[in-house]
Parts: sequence; structure tokens; C-alpha cells
Amino acid sequence: MAESEKGVMSQNFIHNFIDEDIAPGGQFAGRTVHTRFPPEPNGYLHIGHAKAIYVDFGTAEKYHGMCNLRMDDTNPTKEDVEFVDAIQEDIKWLGYDWEDRFYYASDYFEQMYGYAEELIQKGLAYVCQLSAEEMAANRGDINTPATSPYRDRPIEESLDLFRRMRAGEFPDGAMTLRAKIDLASGNFNMRDPAIYRIKHQRHHRTGDAWCIYPMYDFAHPIEDAIEGITHSLCTLEFEAHRPLYDWVRDNISCPYKPRQIEFARLGIDHTVMSKRKLRQLVEEGYVSGWDDPRMPTICGLRRRGYTPASIRSFSEQIGVAKADSTVEYAFLESCLRSDLDRTASRVMAVLHPIPLTIVNYPEGRSETFTIENHPKAPEMGSREVSFSRHLFIEAEDFMEEPVKKYKRLTPGGMECRLKGAYVISCVGCRRDEEGNVVEILAEYDPDSRGGDPADGRKIKGAALHWVDAETAVDAEVRLYDNLFDDAAPDAAGKNFLECLNPHSLEVLKGCKLEASLAHAAAPADFQFMRLGYFCVDNRDSKPGALVFNRSVSLKDSFKK
Repeated sequence: MAESEKGVMSQNFIHNFIDEDIAPGGQFAGRTVHTRFPPEPNGYLHIGHAKAIYVDFGTAEKYHGMCNLRMDDTNPTKEDVEFVDAIQEDIKWLGYDWEDRFYYASDYFEQMYGYAEELIQKGLAYVCQLSAEEMAANRGDINTPATSPYRDRPIEESLDLFRRMRAGEFPDGAMTLRAKIDLASGNFNMRDPAIYRIKHQRHHRTGDAWCIYPMYDFAHPIEDAIEGITHSLCTLEFEAHRPLYDWVRDNISCPYKPRQIEFARLGIDHTVMSKRKLRQLVEEGYVSGWDDPRMPTICGLRRRGYTPASIRSFSEQIGVAKADSTVEYAFLESCLRSDLDRTASRVMAVLHPIPLTIVNYPEGRSETFTIENHPKAPEMGSREVSFSRHLFIEAEDFMEEPVKKYKRLTPGGMECRLKGAYVISCVGCRRDEEGNVVEILAEYDPDSRGGDPADGRKIKGAALHWVDAETAVDAEVRLYDNLFDDAAPDAAGKNFLECLNPHSLEVLKGCKLEASLAHAAAPADFQFMRLGYFCVDNRDSKPGALVFNRSVSLKDSFKK
């Protein structure tokens, strides 16, 4: 991606810290800024990860440094190769590249084990036989220290038990390896946290080679140190874990000492971004998959029609803050709308079609009109649109008994323009046996081709989009709304499933599109004139059976 497309990352508090660190005399003076993005491959990335990707990769770009991609695969019960592949695809799609720096936490399992033995030999770790329930019961409170009867276990005994844990002699949950730090610490993360647990579970990369696995808080600083990371950029929930990060970093013999810096995670209204909850939506069938266009996943947003540029713009404009906050979903939509307004071709599509017959236009005659693909971008060219006696227009563009200020077609009412074609006036309609209007009848002014009437009269009616019935292409169009009708479905005390919006998807069959869209294929996006921005569905659309998704409406509801 070109530098002009990516833009320049604005200065923020993280960069202020980095500037101090790389300045003469700073802890990383003379070193290349090196960050990492460490997703856990237990689900698909979502818009919150997109912000983290922007921060991690964008910071490296700003300082002409490097950013590693590292799969945090320390928990074998949740991980899947499918997620590993999807994560790489999403990051590439957003426009970032880790080059040859792609790693797994599991690459370092042997080294992590070695550092764990090192801590035992230094008297800084011990094998504890308390169960998870007993450990919780002995954790103490703010006024009471935690306790463990195994804390003073001899080094040789802990070392022997740890090696036997690795050999598979003990069942799950029988023992843990705990860091020996401070049982009275006001930060409960420092009260001798478990750093290894027994888990007889096949790993997607190492198979059955291991039956003990490191805890994330132990593995993370080691991974960063091994890779020579200078700045480990994390979301704010890891702030309370930073003392443990530093403790592990400072007590192992790895020469690199990364610095952890925390920033606020992204919150957006009308959505949830817990992987557990997103997985539940998928597995229980509330959505069609991880890439359902209503999901906040990157693949879902991509299928909805979001562009990499729009997501990068969103990430840039919300900034990097130190305090958590919630952003309006309408702002994300506004960023997409701004990008598509610049790049999307304008075409005509009728979503709720009703036939329009121009009674004074000769039967069997047809002609074409040249219409610009983008009125503000002549470099995007133009296309030929056919016109005949039989057209389709939107049902809402006709009203037999109009309401006040109605400026569209009505019998004997004001004249209207057909976009790029002729001025017409409604002369009546035809009904079926049930009394429903099934056809609109109109007359056209032959002297108004492509513009104003020749006699200079003023046309007060609206400019209507239309499609030639003789060449129209059928399509299915899906209209999406927020998946949740509650602005805070993730709030404490709420069942997020009870907040689902029953009207989040409307499927329209038999929509009529202009012929130029007959061979449209993903990832093409368009502005359907007067209706919004739409994209070709990248999963279900096929030649002869087109499916379009509404990406975003034309109206910007974000309160700037």
C-alpha cells in the first residue's frame, strides 16, 4: 500500500513514550522500534482488533520500524488453523505486512520451559498442589494475604515435580507452577500467580509433545523478549498485569527487556466484541457465520462492503486514548460513507419495483443514454444505459392520492425527471382485481432528452431513478441494520441475546438492476442512486443469481 493511502499516524501518548525511549540516553537509544500484534487464534478478528492492528503496525510504520505477527497459541483447547488463516487474511486486507516475521507462541515452548526451571532454581517459583478452587479460597482479600502450604517447598522438590508434570505423570488440575512474588500484594495478579498448568490436550501445532502449558501472563513477556520487541502495546485491561510482565522480564536471563504500554480498547455501541459472545452467536445460529455482515468481525465488515481505507480512517480519527470510551456505530458508518462517496460508481437499481409504461413512447423502440459513473470524477468514465417504453421505478415514487409536499409521480401532478433521460408526467395507473396498483402510466416529453425541456419550463418534481424493463437484471438485495437494538447489549446485568434486533436483516427478492451490473462480482461496490451504497456479496452472489448487500445508507446520522 502506498504511503499516501495509509496516511500518517497522528502523534499520541504512546509515541511520546517512544520518543523518550529512543532519544539519546533513552532505554532503547540506537535501537529500531519493534512492536508486535499477538492475537489468540480462537476466533475471527473484529473491529476492536482492527484498532489494535492499526496501533501496532501503524506505530512501527511511523518510526520506520518492524511489527511481528505472533499467534498466541498457549491454550490448546480453543485454537484452530481456520482462525490462524483468517487472521492473516484480515491483516493483509487491512493493508499491513509482517514480512518474514510470523511466529507462534508455541515456537518458544521449550525456551519458556527453560525459563520456568530457571525461576525455580532461583527460588522464584514453586510447584503448588492446591486445586483451582482451593487457590481461590486461599487468595485472601485486600486486608488478608493469600496463603499456600507449598510456598516453602524445597527447590529440588519443586524442580523434580515440575519435570514430572512435563513427563505427564499427573492429571489435569493436580498441580500448577506458581511464581513466588508477594502473597500480600495489593495487586492480586502478583499474589504468586500460576505460570504453568497441566492440560492433557492435543495442540494444533505441537501435537501431544506437551501436557503442560504456560499461562499468558508468563508467556507474553518471554515471547516479546525473545523476539527483541521494544514496545509491547496492549489494551488497558493489561495495565494491572504490567507489574507481572515486568517481574517475569526482569527475572529471566533473556537480554532484551521490552516495555509494555497500555491504551484504551475500542468500544462501539449496538454491538458486542467478546469473542465468547461472538462465538455463541455463530454456534447457536443467531447469525449465518463469522462473516455475517451484521457481525463486527473484520470478515463480516468486509462482506458488508467496508473498505480497508474506511477502517483505517476510523481508527485514525478515534485516536489512541488512555481511558476507555464508547464510539457511536454511526461514526464507523460515516467513515465508510466518506470513502465510498469518493470511490463508488453511481448506478441505478430499483429495490421495490413497479412497472412504468410511457404510453406515448413507441412500442419496440429503444435508445441509450450516456451516464457518468461518478459526477465528481470524470476519470471514472461513463456507461451506456438503455431506455424503452417499459421501465421499472420504485413503488414509493408513485402515490395516487399524494400527501402534502409530495413531489413525485401522481396522476395529473407535477412533472418529474427520469435521471439522465426524459421529463415525464403521470397520466394514470392500472390495478389488478384486488385493487392494487400494478402499473403506472406516464407520458414523456420528447424534447427533454437528457436535460431540461426545450421550452425552458421549470421542473418541480423529483429526479427519479429507473431501470429499463427490457434489459433489467434481477437480484436479491439484503438490507442490514444493527444486530442489537440496545445501545449497550454488553452492559452488566443484561442478557445480550435478549437485545438482538429482530429487524437487523431484510431480504428483498426480485429487485431490478440496470444491465451494466449483470456481471458485477465481489468486491465491487456501488452507489445505488437515491438508495445507498451496496456491494456484491462475496459468498452468495453468482453469475445469474446476483446478491447485493447494503453497506451503508446515504444519510449520515452521525452527530459531528
